[in-house]
Amino acid sequence: MGTAKDPAAARDQGFRDFYLARGTRLRGTAYLLCGDWHLAEDLVQAAFTKLYLAWPRIYRYEHLDQYAHRTLMHTFFSERRRGWRREDPVRELPREPADDNGAATRTEDRLVLLDALAGLPDRQRATLVLRFFEDMSVEQTADLLGITRGAVKTHTHRALATLRSRLGSLALGPTDALALVPKEEIR
Repeated sequence: MGTAKDPAAARDQGFRDFYLARGTRLRGTAYLLCGDWHLAEDLVQAAFTKLYLAWPRIYRYEHLDQYAHRTLMHTFFSERRRGWRREDPVRELPREPADDNGAATRTEDRLVLLDALAGLPDRQRATLVLRFFEDMSVEQTADLLGITRGAVKTHTHRALATLRSRLGSLALGPTDALALVPKEEIR
């Protein structure tokens, strides 16, 4: 058993603390990327496995959140390239009966938005999630995805244009795109 002075035990404790502090947030990000809670869990588990394997080298890294997000993004893109993981999502979602306070309409709007988000190319979806859900700057998003600032702006512009054309009745502005998905419901 490790003692308080055992460096391996201290590293493992640091990893546990990081997981407890950031796991839920990364799970929400993963869900917005893939649109499926089970797949989001798999992505986060794979990302944290990669982080754990690299932990002896990085646990004192001052930009650990950014490293974790980058690992999650790489895991997401890697998983999407595997043909056997592809599935055909259902296009028609069951309708909920409308109630007096409009909660069903809001839920329906959220489901339509998530469906439209899932229909975007991977890079465009990742760009929107990082920019508007994670509140990252263009520079942070570019660095995380390993692309130029111009590419981030292009992906964002094209993704929002696609969402606007698909969601015309919702009339979303650029920062409203993910406002229908409250962060507390993703966590």
